Amino acid sequence: MLEPFNKEFTCADGTKKTFILSKFPAIAGREIVTQYPITGAPKIGEYKTNEALMLKLMAYVAVDTPNGPTELVTQELVNNHVPDFETLLKIEWAMMEYNCSFFRNGSALRSLDSLKARFLGSITKTLMELLGQLSGKVSPPSGN
Repeated sequence: MLEPFNKEFTCADGTKKTFILSKFPAIAGREIVTQYPITGAPKIGEYKTNEALMLKLMAYVAVDTPNGPTELVTQELVNNHVPDFETLLKIEWAMMEYNCSFFRNGSALRSLDSLKARFLGSITKTLMELLGQLSGKVSPPSGN
């Protein structure tokens, strides 16, 4: 495991569980980070591809066991050690934050806010131009 650290998560039932997060190796990290957000988007992505990427991501997560750290490299190990889907989602997000500076400290959200502001300005300008064009073409009501 590359640069492992312990992180505690609060599970859906309120209990706390600690997982060992680690850095992705370069090639695996590239695959996960470039595909993960897109494959998880509703109506755009593919669930099976996203699930396969989740399992690759979880292979860099471990739990302490009496025999030492056990990496969660299979679906069965993930299901046996992660108590619920909410905790799984928290772990996935924490791994993306830890492995990709773009997701740390809300920088991804700030980038999206900037993008939204630019789009809103462009959309507003376009709609105002269309409104002006349409307003000039409206004919007066007929006398009938």
